[in-house]
Amino acid sequence: MYPAQIVIPMKEELTENGFEELLTPEDVDAMVSDKGTTLVVINSVCGCSAGSARPGVLMSVHNSTHKPDKLTTTFAGFDLDAVRRLREYLLPYPPSSPAIALFKDGKLVHMIERHQIEGRPAQMIAQNLMAAFEDHCN
Repeated sequence: MYPAQIVIPMKEELTENGFEELLTPEDVDAMVSDKGTTLVVINSVCGCSAGSARPGVLMSVHNSTHKPDKLTTTFAGFDLDAVRRLREYLLPYPPSSPAIALFKDGKLVHMIERHQIEGRPAQMIAQNLMAAFEDHCN
């Protein structure tokens, strides 16, 4: 498990922008049972998370005309039980962090895995998400 002093500033980059933390398996189950659209960011200490995932997610949320109803996040290597449960809902996708998922009425409708984040600029991540929001968010 990563030390809190490393993780907390990375968590705050999202939570200070309206993302609700998923800290327990029960939080994840409740999120999945919600109606509407929910964006979930599996946050990470990985450099690609800091370099493109978090900035891309924030860019997409701030610049899209269509937005998810809820914004959520959990942290790989820190919120262990919550991430483990979330990954059950992300099957058949293998564990990946960072990762970004969009759920609609409890069903996974869009997924961005680490290999789709690494080496790509934040703008590309944002464009990918904004297209998904256009397709799935009212």
